Amino acid sequence: MNILISNDDGVFAPGIFAAKQAVEDIANVSVVAPDKNNSSVGRRLTLFKHLELNSCELEDGSLAYSVSGSPADAVIVGSNYVMDEKPDLVISGINQGVNISCDITSSGTVCAAFEAVSLGIPAIAVSLFMDPKTSFKKDENGEWYPEYDFTLTKKVLHDLVLKIKKEGFPKEVDLFNLNVPSNYESEDVKITSLSHKMLDKEVIDNTSNDKKELFDYPLDENQKSDNLVMISSNLVKEYEKGSDGYALLVEKRPSLTPLNVNMTCKEFKNW
Repeated sequence: MNILISNDDGVFAPGIFAAKQAVEDIANVSVVAPDKNNSSVGRRLTLFKHLELNSCELEDGSLAYSVSGSPADAVIVGSNYVMDEKPDLVISGINQGVNISCDITSSGTVCAAFEAVSLGIPAIAVSLFMDPKTSFKKDENGEWYPEYDFTLTKKVLHDLVLKIKKEGFPKEVDLFNLNVPSNYESEDVKITSLSHKMLDKEVIDNTSNDKKELFDYPLDENQKSDNLVMISSNLVKEYEKGSDGYALLVEKRPSLTPLNVNMTCKEFKNW
């Protein structure tokens, strides 16, 4: 079994190395990912422009490739150029953050898996939800840093890939979207549906005193500091039973959502 691993957090993100560790004992693994963070870029493609492809080493000294493009670009380059033949499976992740609900179309992680499906390759998008209350620590200087624990995510991903290797990918499913909580109360995987949405969004401007700290970042050369707006978001708090959000955030257990890329509403007959 040949597997291509990519992500949207960048080739040196700890999650991509964790994904490699999870499946390297049951498959031949190639790693091709963006050279830097590409979160929330969706299925963006870089067409008719030069992409820089470089070899690099992961933590264990193994070979990987970085692409100066999007997650979807990395999947195309990995599948059609780096690997000798198309992979049997694409894994996108392990993403450092949650990817649930109909909002997944903005996710670079999930859309890398969508791109794999368009190439005729089944895929798994996998994410670790890091609970802000338990997954972030302070260093000796009082600065916050994330403390990653991929243990359960690696186990669930390994078992899922092993099942696919033995039984094949379900014919009625194009890809799986797997989310695992860091503060889990159950290791049992729940088959779920997509929630309605994941994020409540609002637009704020730089005159907002209570959210002034959000604007403390370097401006691009073409931006003016006197007329700035920003899209802010917060996780939705309520989810319907049986959904990915309910399993992940309420029941605190892994959520596995089977997806199809064909979004046609088959119930629609006439209007």
